[in-house]
Amino acid sequence: MNFADLGLSEELLRAIGDSGYDTPTPIQKGTIPSALMGRDLIGIAQTGTGKTASFVLPMIDILHHGRSRARMPRSLILEPTRELAAQVAENFEKYGKYHKLSMALLIGGVQMGDQVKALEKGVDVLIATPGRLMDLFGRGKILLNGCQLLVIDEADRMLDMGFIPDIEEICSRLPKERQTLLFSATMPPPIQKLASKFLNDPKRIEVARPATANVNIEQRLILTRSDKKRDVLRDVLRHNEVKNAIIFSNRKTTVRDLYTSLKRSGFAVGQIHGDMEQAARIAEFDRFKQDEINILVASDVAARGLDVKGVSHVINFDVPWQPDDYIHRIGRTGRAGATGIAITLATKEDAEAVAGIEKLIGMPIPRAEGQEAIAEPTSEETKPEPKRQSSRTRSRAAGSASPERTRPVDESPPPVAVAVQERSAVEAEPADAGEWNGPLPSFLSVSLS
Repeated sequence: MNFADLGLSEELLRAIGDSGYDTPTPIQKGTIPSALMGRDLIGIAQTGTGKTASFVLPMIDILHHGRSRARMPRSLILEPTRELAAQVAENFEKYGKYHKLSMALLIGGVQMGDQVKALEKGVDVLIATPGRLMDLFGRGKILLNGCQLLVIDEADRMLDMGFIPDIEEICSRLPKERQTLLFSATMPPPIQKLASKFLNDPKRIEVARPATANVNIEQRLILTRSDKKRDVLRDVLRHNEVKNAIIFSNRKTTVRDLYTSLKRSGFAVGQIHGDMEQAARIAEFDRFKQDEINILVASDVAARGLDVKGVSHVINFDVPWQPDDYIHRIGRTGRAGATGIAITLATKEDAEAVAGIEKLIGMPIPRAEGQEAIAEPTSEETKPEPKRQSSRTRSRAAGSASPERTRPVDESPPPVAVAVQERSAVEAEPADAGEWNGPLPSFLSVSLS
């Protein structure tokens, strides 16, 4: 089957051909014909399956006939993050270049004035994050009673971010007679409830079991210590199989620290996290897409939906707190039929989180040689550290003890905060990253062979 078999217009087929595509993905095969027929849809698909095009393409043809009016968008696409909204806008520009459709992007972090001006001219397609849309709606700058087509994208991410009340409010303001398309990687009960309330007899298209990892992604797990994670990360990045990589961390502060650390080591690196201005985040992402940098350190704000062709590696510097986030993180590689590698750095403290991920994906993540399991802290390790003796007491004890008992109780260095350990690692970094083609250290011998 090719795109011509799906019932798309000649203009749209020409734009698809210009983009280098000829064969639709399973989610596109399942959704496009039904969307063109006006059906409500629930699309369940993991990341990297062509989900965005599965609603952008039919929307372009559906909206081809009709006329927009001031402040009354004809269609609405809701996205959980600014980056996803911007990416959908890029898809409309790419595939709609032979159609005369107007579009507006409503996202936070940028000036509201230009967005209001675009709305006043009238738009066929409105792509928005819930917060900015509700803000403009409250100011009376937008009317939703002319919207005939609604797309709720990344619904489970909306749930994670607390947007479901906003989604329900927005849906209640739209005409009851409309077409609604809902897409999600998973279908937890709140999303099922949302679909039951606002979709009319939807057709369900599921192209992969919910929360499964892409089979084109080779998953690896490297066990290490917290104070060695940066050394392991640099070793992985220097290996010649790494063309480019997105590194995920759980905290914005760690993103900033890793960026500084890797840049000091000579890597071409950028960063994306929630504290950055939107323009700066877009600029960093564009640098990565254009190969000006080959490493991008990110918080989970970039984990879902961002599409960069040819990402060779995803590296979880931190094991994600939520198992679902693992699926979405590693889905940045192995996209559009390509292969990719996902590496997770884990410590023994991550045992529970790793077990949750493995339960979700239904398989163990392959370990390096001799690392079959993450050991839980032993009872000895969890005992409180003995109180230190004074020098006088230690001297008396040493004089009366047998030879094998003369070692001071605090011979090994006391535990230090991770932040302190990582800071010392930064200071010890080499000046030049260089490409590493030499033998692998033992903890990587299986994982990266």
